[in-house]
Amino acid sequence: MILEPILLNREGSVAQITLNHPPTNSMNLASFSALNEKLTEVENDPSIRVIILTGQGQKGFCAGFDLTAGSNAPQINQKAQEICNQLENSSKPVIAAINGYALGGGCEIAISCHFRFMASQPKAVIGLPELDLGVMPVWGGTQRLPQLVGKSKALEMMLLSQRINARQALEIGLINRVCEPDELLTQAYQFANALAKRPPLAVSAVLKTVRVGIEQGLHAGLQAELDEVVQLGASQDALEGIQAFFEKRAPEFTGK
Repeated sequence: MILEPILLNREGSVAQITLNHPPTNSMNLASFSALNEKLTEVENDPSIRVIILTGQGQKGFCAGFDLTAGSNAPQINQKAQEICNQLENSSKPVIAAINGYALGGGCEIAISCHFRFMASQPKAVIGLPELDLGVMPVWGGTQRLPQLVGKSKALEMMLLSQRINARQALEIGLINRVCEPDELLTQAYQFANALAKRPPLAVSAVLKTVRVGIEQGLHAGLQAELDEVVQLGASQDALEGIQAFFEKRAPEFTGK
C-alpha cells in the first residue's frame, strides 16, 4: 500500500498538514511536490485562516533529507528551499507542531514557519547537525536560525551539530511553547483558533511587513506599513472593528 506523503485535514478555519513518510517523515521530491500542492490549496482557500504543520507519529516531526534519494540531491535541495520560502511567505500564520525530532532539513522546515510548538519528550530534539556528515544546512538554516536565536548561538549550534530539547529551545527563543506530548496538537489548535478570530487581512499585512523589514531593511518595512494600512483602512473589517468597539461587542471579521 502506497501512503500519501502529505495529509490534509480541515477543522473549521484551521488546516492541518501532516508529513506522512514514517518512521522519520524524511522528505524527497514526491513529498515536496505534494506539500507544495497542499500549501497552495489552503493558501487559496478563503475559509482557511491558519495552518498547522506536523509529522505523523510520535518519533519524528521530520528528519529532513531522505538519504535514499541521494542521486536527486540538487533537485531536492532546490525544491526544499522553494517550499521553505512558501511557508515563510504564507499570508496565513503557519504553526509547526513539533511532535518528535526536527533535525537537519526538518529543523529548517520548522524554522520557516511563523510559530513553533514542541513536545517535551526525549525524542523531541531540534538542531542542524549536517556538519556531522561533512556537509552543511542548505534549506535555509544558515539564514533563518540566526534571525531567531542570534548569530553567535546559531553558529554554535551549527558548527557543533548541537541537538537541543524543547526546554532548551524555548530558553533561546527557537520555539514559542513547550507542550506535553499528548497536549501538543490540542494547544496548537487552541492557538490556531485564537489566531483565526483575528482580522485576516490585518494578520496577513503584519506577516508581510515584518518579512519586508527583515529582508529589505527598516526603511522598506516602514514604507510597507504605510502602504498596507491604507488598504486596511478601506476594508470592511476595519469598519466592523470600529463599529464593534463603539457598540462594546466582539467584532466578526470576514476578511473583506
